[in-house]
Amino acid sequence: MASLFPTPDDDTADMPELSEINVTPFIDVMLVLLIIFMVVSPLATVDLKIDLPAATAKPAPRPDKPLFVSLKADRSLYLGEAPVAREQLGSLLDAQTGGDRQRTLFFQADKQAAYEDVLGVMDALRQAGYLKVGLVGREGG
Repeated sequence: MASLFPTPDDDTADMPELSEINVTPFIDVMLVLLIIFMVVSPLATVDLKIDLPAATAKPAPRPDKPLFVSLKADRSLYLGEAPVAREQLGSLLDAQTGGDRQRTLFFQADKQAAYEDVLGVMDALRQAGYLKVGLVGREGG
């Protein structure tokens, strides 16, 4: 009957005892993780330069008298073709629309206008009570 524990006369008694840790698999795993992080980290950034394309949708018919709110690249704001201060935008819109806050406004911003300025105008329109705002873009693809 064979014993579970080796005796000095067994063949296993000739093998030296290993007291070192084999770090090769650990290094392989670390290198694979390093490669994964190197590939994934640039994809996780939000700092993207976006060049928005032109709208390819069929343009909607224009109303008889559209009311345009325009923002130029130099942050100047216009209602129709007249310059307007942001603080006066709500009162001038009420005068132009006769207080009809259900009327659709058309907002167009220069391509070089800062996103913060565009959101500021949209916020001013919302605070004035004008929630129906159409964004104007150039036609063509």
